[in-house]
Amino acid sequence: MTHSAATLHSPAPDACTLCGSQRLSLYHQDSRRIYWVCETCSLVQVPKPFWLSAAAEKKEYDQHDNRPDDPGYRRFLSRTLNPVRERVAPPASGLDFGCGPGPALARMFEEAGYDMALYDLFYYPDESVLTREYDFITATEVLEHLHDPAAWLQRLWQCLKPGGVLAVQTKRVVSQAHFAGWHYTRDPTHVIFFSIATLQWLSRRWQAPVRLTHPDVALFEKPHKQQMGDK
Repeated sequence: MTHSAATLHSPAPDACTLCGSQRLSLYHQDSRRIYWVCETCSLVQVPKPFWLSAAAEKKEYDQHDNRPDDPGYRRFLSRTLNPVRERVAPPASGLDFGCGPGPALARMFEEAGYDMALYDLFYYPDESVLTREYDFITATEVLEHLHDPAAWLQRLWQCLKPGGVLAVQTKRVVSQAHFAGWHYTRDPTHVIFFSIATLQWLSRRWQAPVRLTHPDVALFEKPHKQQMGDK
């Protein structure tokens, strides 16, 4: 979907796709889309009229060339691999959520002795893997694509064992001035954008500490039941 600057228009979303708040304000507008920010969780989001269809979205992903044997891509994914390995020892079980057609990160974990499961809405859509529990879950360069982040993140959190780690890798909103020229918004499949404030909101919601291990990587550590006040 393309729009001219003169015809670009969209009302505010009915509610934030992450926290459900109706307190949203205009954050930015460019020649293609409008962006709103939630005043509760700070998520910046693109309204539904600007989302791609499933077919158009997959067409965009099919153009990506993220090969598991690409040394540069492996270095990029090591931002998530290394901090997870520091906290979870093999032979632990992991889920690579949103792994894409070439699940490079899962292969890197398997090479290090971990047992990996795969899920991707377009390439590995086996939802049976979402009925299990894992010692860790990774979501690299996928959160920004989610149309329903509240449901997906809660589902992943439920799949994580107490004491487990959820590692997310997504570039963060820094400021409105930076956002105006940010390359990350140019990808039409990117519809939500996280900031440190959004990650901290999730941390409070889950009552789980979050560690910012890299400018685009965050690790949530799921408390054990006794830490959460469960009997």
